[in-house]
Amino acid sequence: MVLVLNGVIQDERPINTHALFLEHPVYRETATQLLSIPTKTVGAPGLLYVCQREMAAVAPHDRNVNIIGSDDATTCIIVVVRHSGSGAIALAHLDGNGTDEAVSAMVARVQELAFGYPEGRIELQLIGGFSDPQGYAEDLFSNIMQSFHKHPLEIDLTQSCVGELNTMVRDDINWPIIYGVGVNIKTGEIFPANFPDKGPDLPLRMARHFTGSHQVLDIYDAAVGMLRIGPFNYDPLRGVDLWLAQSDEFILKHLSTSPEVEPPHFAMQVRATLRYIQDNQFPAVTVFRNNNPHYFRRDETTGCWTPVRY
Repeated sequence: MVLVLNGVIQDERPINTHALFLEHPVYRETATQLLSIPTKTVGAPGLLYVCQREMAAVAPHDRNVNIIGSDDATTCIIVVVRHSGSGAIALAHLDGNGTDEAVSAMVARVQELAFGYPEGRIELQLIGGFSDPQGYAEDLFSNIMQSFHKHPLEIDLTQSCVGELNTMVRDDINWPIIYGVGVNIKTGEIFPANFPDKGPDLPLRMARHFTGSHQVLDIYDAAVGMLRIGPFNYDPLRGVDLWLAQSDEFILKHLSTSPEVEPPHFAMQVRATLRYIQDNQFPAVTVFRNNNPHYFRRDETTGCWTPVRY
């Protein structure tokens, strides 16, 4: 009983997005405000990009990060947890896998980064997850609400731009309005965004979606200011050659939860990931030698992530 909606502690979590918006119209207002902000294209310098099935947490005084964000969310939901006193932020791109663990980890990371700062509340913002025909995003919203509702801390939902509020109709097809968001870590400002550069090791990071890995990976070590990928393993994927021989339309139809509304680069990104899996069937052996993570440090000249060589 610790989910707070519009300032009121709730006995029950909202059963669906429609019930939430009906009972608490304030979320329509905050979503409208977010949707009115022009979408920004964010470059690589100072960016901490979070892929699907990943999370990261950062404090406002971090010298290596200016913007934390994620995009390409159709049936996924981008979750932002912020401590109002310290400004510490955690962001995750959730698809229904590992939700309970991710929610606990996000709140814990924010509390760690907020240690010693003035008192504040834990604020929650949800963005993405349009009204898709199969109801994937609605199920995910329910899943996320349940995870936060059973958390022992009071968590204040301040933004819920999901479902019908993040949906427009074009040619009789429901489309997401916002595919991604960025958060200014100094101010906490959240804004619609897209990210042409999604950071290093992208095919490796995306390989986890196709090979049965259900964990939400924490990709940032705030103590040392480094992006950290792995170590992890995945099962070999059968029939990669067959997948790579198919058309973009076939890949869209069979490897997307929302094939009609994916961004244009979806098939290209999937192909790059499948080729990576083909070349690295056992990453614990060929990629993460001696079980070491891949670390990346911010280059002070370019502002971009560069590999740390040992």
